[in-house]
Amino acid sequence: MPELLSVRDLKIEATSYPPGEPPKRVTIVDGVSFDLKKGKVLGLIGESGAGKSTIGLSALAYGRGGAEITGGQVLLDGVDILPLGKSGIRKIRGARVCYVAQSAAAAFNPAHRLGDQVIEATVKHRLMTKDEARKRALYLFRVLGLPNPETFGERYPHQVSGGQLQRAMTAMALCSNPELIVFDEPTTALDVTTQIDVLAAIKHAIEETHTAALYITHDLAVVAQISDDIMVLRYGKQVEYGSVQQIIEAPRQDYTRALVNVRQIAREETADQSGALLKIENINAQYSNGFKVLHDVSLHVPKGQTLAVVGESGSGKSTLARVITGLLPPSDGRISFDGKPLTPALKNRSREELRRIQLIYQMADTAMNPRQTVRDIIGRPLTFYDGLHGAAKTARVKELLDQIEMGTGFVDRYPAELSGGQKQRVAIARALAAKPELILCDEPTSALDPLVADGILKLLLRLQKEAQLSYIFITHDIAIVRAIADSVAVMHRGKLVRFGPKSQALSPPFDDYTDLLLKSVPEMEIGWLERVLTTRKMESAGN
Repeated sequence: MPELLSVRDLKIEATSYPPGEPPKRVTIVDGVSFDLKKGKVLGLIGESGAGKSTIGLSALAYGRGGAEITGGQVLLDGVDILPLGKSGIRKIRGARVCYVAQSAAAAFNPAHRLGDQVIEATVKHRLMTKDEARKRALYLFRVLGLPNPETFGERYPHQVSGGQLQRAMTAMALCSNPELIVFDEPTTALDVTTQIDVLAAIKHAIEETHTAALYITHDLAVVAQISDDIMVLRYGKQVEYGSVQQIIEAPRQDYTRALVNVRQIAREETADQSGALLKIENINAQYSNGFKVLHDVSLHVPKGQTLAVVGESGSGKSTLARVITGLLPPSDGRISFDGKPLTPALKNRSREELRRIQLIYQMADTAMNPRQTVRDIIGRPLTFYDGLHGAAKTARVKELLDQIEMGTGFVDRYPAELSGGQKQRVAIARALAAKPELILCDEPTSALDPLVADGILKLLLRLQKEAQLSYIFITHDIAIVRAIADSVAVMHRGKLVRFGPKSQALSPPFDDYTDLLLKSVPEMEIGWLERVLTTRKMESAGN
């Protein structure tokens, strides 16, 4: 079978603007080559900044964020698309080559129905009439397992779940019968139970339509379920390239071996030898419209220990964090901290109550002011809680940077000059600046590649040991739970369905939801997805 896509010695450059220095050109993809046949999937994997998305977008002859393709060839059916003019490239994009972004929510217009958006590019390229495109969309809604496919297209984006919206975006990409689709981290933001459905739908759709695909991700266990071959990238260069079996079972390079082996060892839980630092009793919470989001939740966190709160999107994990921080006062129930009642509403809490409980957000990007330096970001709580200014504040900022293993060279940098892992470390330092006793970690590693995430987790565990910190770690990643937790709370539809020490919570017998959750965690095993789907069908038939 001839190659559909052949990339030869690809080189991509961009302009860097270092502070206080003249602009300079930097190479972000250097000499990458690969081939892709029709109906096959190539996984591109590597850490943030490895060049994965930049390479994927080159298949559309596109350079994002000022990136420019300065060398090599991108051959589509033997024709180099890079020299084509704007009109020639426009004929390819959205017709022969399509793109599925990481955030479907940001890719859809909230003011238009899903069906109209799914068929828009196909009709605009005059590949089908509107009626033909609607029939094609209906077929894809069925293939992708969307609910009520006949009427699904009449809904607006806000009327469907995140997983359904991601599948709708896949339908949009497939509608024009493209030869190639670039999937850019399409399941990263999804919980594991939703992720498995989306992965299955994508794989089925590719098999049905015989479309080739580039699948970009930082999750090796995920890419192993959907790809035929894998290319491992680092610093814009190819580290290793081979079949899924070779990469997973016999990686040749140290970096690939590190990716395969990351977070394979679980942390032993610590016995509860102290009273509860935080105690939640029979908490109920609702939004201003009266919609109830938490139902009679009771749990506790001992001093110096980690409670992992797990569950799918909409289960109430982040709402529980909002209740603890006072952003959403409970409608009834009690919260006590260190044996004393905790003021329900944030606006009524004392400065001391605010200091003792801090929060690390999921997206460090959006949690920092891009116009403030690291000195300002970490220094603000030092002024607010301790009244530090000038040289004393700068000295403490530098101490905190050393504590998070970054060093003082970052003190005058802006967030845009930091990597994803460095931004998250600064967010941790900002939380530590208040000298808290409890830190709520809301999915702080979900957007990071495995090796960087592993470094953040090890840092949090070291800091916990040094300062006897307590953590509430909100996550949908069971591998993280095994790596850091002492106790586990499983939430489903606002209710606490399981709570106890990790050894008990993650051991059978399970309730139905916990069983589903644990079985949905991707494993570094070829054929895992098919095995899980087969088991589900058999269990469903038995019921």
